[in-house]
Amino acid sequence: MPTDFPEITVVKPESDHKVSVIFLHGLGDTADGWKGCMEGDLQFDNVKYILPTAATLPVTLNFGMKMPAWYDIVGLDLNSQEDHTNITKSSEYIHTLIRQEIESGIPSENIILGGFSQGGAIALYAGLTAKMKLGGIIAMSSYLPLRNTLEATGTVSENRDVRILMCHGTADPVVDHSFGQASSRLLRKYSTNVTFKTYPGLMHGACPEELTDIKKFIEERVREVS
Repeated sequence: MPTDFPEITVVKPESDHKVSVIFLHGLGDTADGWKGCMEGDLQFDNVKYILPTAATLPVTLNFGMKMPAWYDIVGLDLNSQEDHTNITKSSEYIHTLIRQEIESGIPSENIILGGFSQGGAIALYAGLTAKMKLGGIIAMSSYLPLRNTLEATGTVSENRDVRILMCHGTADPVVDHSFGQASSRLLRKYSTNVTFKTYPGLMHGACPEELTDIKKFIEERVREVS
């Protein structure tokens, strides 16, 4: 396990463990920022939530301030320079967490990756490049990073046609709604099972309707394995 990532927060299932969800927070947040949601709106008796916290990095967009970040961000448009090194490093860390769940007895098809904003970007990239078949990917207010690298290297193999749910608000001032839409179109090159949900007026955050859609997405996998 990499040593520069803080301790993981786990929300344990109350009954027979069927599905694991690895969920990644957004820039400047920690695992604890989402723990309450997993214990409340997204709670399932037989789902385990694994909530990692990103390493602390200086973030160029925030004047070099150090904060929990899955990778550095230089800009917020389609053509901004991307931090290939830390996107890859964070994705490999998530692959390690996936392997740990498999070793604990959970089939890879019963593991879902998810995340918000920057965390959703890593969920998409780590999910598509994983060498084990996953049960789904959730990306909230997010986008696909390293899209050109992904296409050029042909690294998507096991998770072609994986179920992907993208959720995005029309009033998002951080990751523009059109950026999320563009990512969803690109993702359809790798999966015919991409759903893009739009929430009118939602800014860079979550809303009850969105959480209901996410819970239904997870519940589909729970029903399939129960």
